[in-house]
Amino acid sequence: MERIIVLPCAILIFSLAVNGAAANTLRVCADPDYLPYSNRAGEGFENKVAETVAKALGETVSYTWASYRGHGGFPQFLASTLDAKKCDVVMNIPYGSREELTTKPYYISSYVFVFSKAKNYSISSMDSPALKSLRIGFERETPAEEGVKLRGMIPRATGFDIADDPEQSPAVMLKALAAGKIDVLVTWQPSIGGFLRNYPNFEAVPVPNSRTLGSPEQYSFPMSMAVRNGDQAMKAKLDAVIQQHGAEIETVLTRAGVKLFSAQEK
Repeated sequence: MERIIVLPCAILIFSLAVNGAAANTLRVCADPDYLPYSNRAGEGFENKVAETVAKALGETVSYTWASYRGHGGFPQFLASTLDAKKCDVVMNIPYGSREELTTKPYYISSYVFVFSKAKNYSISSMDSPALKSLRIGFERETPAEEGVKLRGMIPRATGFDIADDPEQSPAVMLKALAAGKIDVLVTWQPSIGGFLRNYPNFEAVPVPNSRTLGSPEQYSFPMSMAVRNGDQAMKAKLDAVIQQHGAEIETVLTRAGVKLFSAQEK
């Protein structure tokens, strides 16, 4: 009898300890090797934002690692991690995404034109005449690719499969620009912001949400954190942190090389 009584007590104590630990942990799903976003060493800006949020909550960060590149891409990553309840939050997703419930935005950034300052190109939009004669680099399956296709500039363009190839780094696009393989790069600024520090001779100009003919295009996006659909409690918890610690989070992003914009600027 004595052993029957003691064993459930031990189980109860263990369960309370585990649940207590879980209650003090921010469970995050992230890519283990995709700088400048995240890696196991905690060097990405998503890692830094997660640490800032956890600190504000009085919690520690616990990661579930999974690549969101390659087969299935980001939707498959969400399905196999966040939707599978292996974590409670993903740090970086466009606001209003249909795939998950999103928090209020915590930053706005933009696609940019990147080129050598010495070239002094007159480029201010996707309709700038200078682009017609330049070799353009872009990341595939992004608004940049669609913009290049719409204007018939694909024959002189080079696509980079960064989001589909776990072996590639966004830095390869800047290396191609530096090597003269392309004349101008059009890409999401947060993906190359941290690497741009190695190229002080490059200029980055935001791509406006405008078009000379036809409907407007979107090149700037408010970015949020993702929680599971229906998890209003977690959303409210994170929204409160964004509201109260927004300036601190923006400082983290700026230090990581992410260029921030306001809604008015875009």
